[in-house]
Amino acid sequence: MGEQEKAQETKVAETKTPVGKAILKYLIGIVLVVLGALLLWTWRASFICVVKGCIGPFLILAGAITIAIAKE
Repeated sequence: MGEQEKAQETKVAETKTPVGKAILKYLIGIVLVVLGALLLWTWRASFICVVKGCIGPFLILAGAITIAIAKE
């Protein structure tokens, strides 16, 4: 019985993550999202140009996938 209890205690200890690490991960994530949004806003004209440039290749790929599915 003692060995099983110790094994369960170690499993519980391994699954618990410290609160500080979780908060740090959330803060880093929030900072990265904010920085990404700011840069996207700053370079919105370039971003729109990239999106427009990707529409053609995307449609070609979607068409090729549709043809491949239709053959089956």
